Formats: sequence, structure tokens, C-alpha cells
Amino acid sequence: MVNIKRYNLSKQKGTTGTKYKFLFFSLSILLFIVFIFNIGIGSVNIPFVETTKIIFQHITDSTNGSIIWKIRMPRAIASLLSGGYLAVAGLLLQVFFRNPVVGPSVLGISFGAVLTVGIVMLAGLSFGIMSIHPLFISFTAFLGSLSVMFILLAIISKIKDIATLLIIGLMVGYLCHAITSLLVAVADKHMIKGFILWQLGSFNGFSWDEVQIVIIVGLILLSGTYLLSKPLNALLLGEDYAKSMGVNIKLFRYLIVFFSSSLAGLVTAFAGLVAFIGIAAPHMARLLFGTTDNRQLIPGVMLLGAIVTSLCDLIARTAFSPVELPISAITSFFGAPIIIGLLLRKKSAI
Repeated sequence: MVNIKRYNLSKQKGTTGTKYKFLFFSLSILLFIVFIFNIGIGSVNIPFVETTKIIFQHITDSTNGSIIWKIRMPRAIASLLSGGYLAVAGLLLQVFFRNPVVGPSVLGISFGAVLTVGIVMLAGLSFGIMSIHPLFISFTAFLGSLSVMFILLAIISKIKDIATLLIIGLMVGYLCHAITSLLVAVADKHMIKGFILWQLGSFNGFSWDEVQIVIIVGLILLSGTYLLSKPLNALLLGEDYAKSMGVNIKLFRYLIVFFSSSLAGLVTAFAGLVAFIGIAAPHMARLLFGTTDNRQLIPGVMLLGAIVTSLCDLIARTAFSPVELPISAITSFFGAPIIIGLLLRKKSAI
């Protein structure tokens, strides 16, 4: 449990000081710079000045303009939004479970998406389905995530110990993974390659239609998430304190699982598995901002998640170009050392 005095001091420092405003502004500038580099750098390098000119003047009739607006811009926006969503989902779950190593994948949400995509892609050939539209795959993945989420919501009403929910979520994830492994074992080898590539995660091939869905659904979920910031602050001091402050704990549990699962499921549906962002970004935000106030951590962690994911996507595209690396491999190389270092440096992350 977090000490009340410590919590109040952290909260006041973060809320009224200029440090938070300066950091938030600096991260916003850094995000913009990373965004521009993500658009300008690739197999065809476009100078920084020309890149900004194409963006602000909306030039689409040139070769470079077509590359930026039809290929790189949707991908860059998708990567920064996905990173932000995963980071916020991870923050919610770490506060909820009071566990510094909890991330969006622990409740089995991502594995539910992988399972339903596996059923469609691996079993589709058996039913004569030779090609599947990417939007249908994304819809199927999101449906799988929501299915696992609803199972967890049904379980919440029957248990009081949130640690039990964590264990059940892990077990559901293992079951989904086991079924997926069986599908891979018996599937046609021509279908396995496409499924494995999807499962490894990538922002390649994002269309503007998909970006619009990610923006609209994600912003709705983020708005609801931010409304939970004050109850989350109360929960830091324990459920008894939260109850004394008028928080409906049962409803609050439903909302946290719903918003965190929906954000993680939305990203997995369109980009596949993206590892470690939801675990690493909240730690980085707490260390950088020096506060536990979730009213500030939610915007801050979204910025950090967006920056890290955009950088990782840039590395995935360019490190061994024209071969593209799986995004989860890059985020794992980036996130795992950060988690190890922070856990060694701080005895308690929350």
C-alpha cells in the first residue's frame, strides 16, 4: 500500500509544478520529431524540409507525396496511437493489480485475438476461403479480444480477490495459446506463414480506413479511461480508502478491465502482438514525472508509449531494409532491459 503522505506530496508536485508542463511539452516536441523521421526515413529517404512541406501543404501529386500520404503517414499514426493505447492499458492494470510487471497481455486478451485470427486464417482454407480481407481479420481479432474480456467480466462478479482474477486471466491466455498451437500443428503449411507473420506484429499495410477506426474507437476509450483517474488515485491507497471516498469497487473493477482490455484488443486486432510497451511505459512515466497522480500519468504515459513504439517501428523498418523485423522483437529488446533496470533501481514501482 502506498503511504498517504508520500502520495499527497507526489500528487501536489506533479499537479502544480512547472516540471510537469515542461516535460509534457518536451515529450510532445520529441514525439513530433520522431513522427517526422518515421515518415521521412525509409527505402526512399525524403529530406526533413521536404517531408514537412509535403505534410503541411498536403502534397499528394508527387512521388514522394504519394509515398508519405498513402504508405508512411497511416503507418506512423497507427504506431504512435497503438503505443499510447497499450501504455495506458498497462498503467490501468498495474494500478489495479498493484503489480509493477503486469501488462495488457496478462489477462489473456491478446491471446484471445490470436486464437480467433488463427481459426479464421488457418481453418479458412478447409472451408474454401482462399483470401481474407485485412479488415475482416482485424474485426475477428477484436471479437476474440472482446470474448475473453466478457469472460473475465463474468468472473469478476464471483470473486473478491483480484490476484485470483490475474491467475485466471493467465490461465485463459494459456488455454487460448494451446488451442492456437493445435491449429498450427494441423494447418496447411501455406497458411501458417501468413498467420505467424501476423502474430509477430507489424504496422505495415495500415490503410486510412483502419487508422480512422483506431482513432475513433481509441479516443472514445481514452475519454472513459481519463474519467477513472481520480478513482485510480484513491485505489492507490487501498480498496478500503477508495470505498470511503465513495468509489463503487465492483463497478470500478468492471470498468478497468473493460477499458484496458478494449484498448489492448484494439491494437492487437490491427497490428498483432506488440510486446512490453504496456509494461515499460508506465514505469518510465513514473520515474520521469515523479508522481503517482494518474490524472497526469495517463497523458504522460501515452506520450511515452507513442514515442517508444514509433522509434521501435522505425528500427523495425530500417535496420535490415528491405527486410522488415517483427515489431514485438524490437519492443522486447527495448523494453526488457528497461524493466530489469527499473526493478533493480526501485524496490517498489507503485
